[in-house]
Amino acid sequence: MTEKIVEVKDLQKWFPIRRSISQFFKGEHSYVKAVDGISFSIKRGEIFGLVGESGCGKTTTGKLIMKLLEPTGGTMFLNGEDVTHIEKDELKRYRRNVQMIFQDPYASMNPRFKIRDVMEEPLIIHKLGEDRDARMEMIEKALREVKLNPPDEFLVRYPHMLSGGQRQRAATARTLLLNPELLVADEPVSMIDLSTRAEILHMMKEVQRDLGLTYLYITHDLSTARYFTDRIAVMYLGKIIEIGDPDDVIDNPVHPYTRALIAAVCEPVAGKVNKPKIVPIKGEIPSAANIPKGCRFHPRCPYAKEECWEKEEPQLREIKEGHFHACRRWKEVAKRGLGVAGWWHQDQK
Repeated sequence: MTEKIVEVKDLQKWFPIRRSISQFFKGEHSYVKAVDGISFSIKRGEIFGLVGESGCGKTTTGKLIMKLLEPTGGTMFLNGEDVTHIEKDELKRYRRNVQMIFQDPYASMNPRFKIRDVMEEPLIIHKLGEDRDARMEMIEKALREVKLNPPDEFLVRYPHMLSGGQRQRAATARTLLLNPELLVADEPVSMIDLSTRAEILHMMKEVQRDLGLTYLYITHDLSTARYFTDRIAVMYLGKIIEIGDPDDVIDNPVHPYTRALIAAVCEPVAGKVNKPKIVPIKGEIPSAANIPKGCRFHPRCPYAKEECWEKEEPQLREIKEGHFHACRRWKEVAKRGLGVAGWWHQDQK
């Protein structure tokens, strides 16, 4: 059995909303429930994907794992040790083991620092390397790992002198300097040219394989999730609604939201002008401050029946080995024999 490196149980992050005068005197409190009771585990050496539309709580989950935010509720474990709430002196050790690749590599680098200084800073903070020569040797090795060759050429440049792909490679190299066990990659290729995305993902996969790293890969792009991950979890309005093998979830989704996400993906057809697809989900995502009762997807779901909003919210359950979902009407959804796009558009007629 593969060892679990990360495990979260019923993890929550609620942000308080400023109260009105009437709420204050009534003693009422309101919250934005960005993450609302999620549970999952990541195996050592695995690439675990977290996908969903903007505002579903993906990045907040990544920040909770990184300990940039304190959870409102639930528990978090790293290597079997409870790290839900840790002291400040332990936080430094924790962040050496858990590093993050941010969405915008330029914003995560001091524009006044040369790349060598950007890279050297975490080594100084964590007191790694006997002297500067030793630290430069470590930095050059990390740059070679991410295919920034020759390293000497990049060390003296400023962040603005690098392309988007080169900056993301440098940001990845910086995280590798501390030999972390887990990397949280938050939309690492969303701000990079399409021509460079596959190259960066391939580099990240090579590094993961060579160094035995574990990734939490956060994205809204199902195509990269399918290529890059070992398992994916689909998130909607602060809750995980489907988990499984990428091919299984994308080819045989059983939750209506997952199917709608896949139906929205553009499919280029040779010899035809690409036309924007009709968005397959009606309406806007509800506010995380006012989550619908019962199944939180029911206001936008074509399969919703009275039981979907009258009964309590469905919990994740396994339909076959490794494939979990949270939908009461999944059997009806699964009976559809059409392709995903055809399934959805026929139901909308």
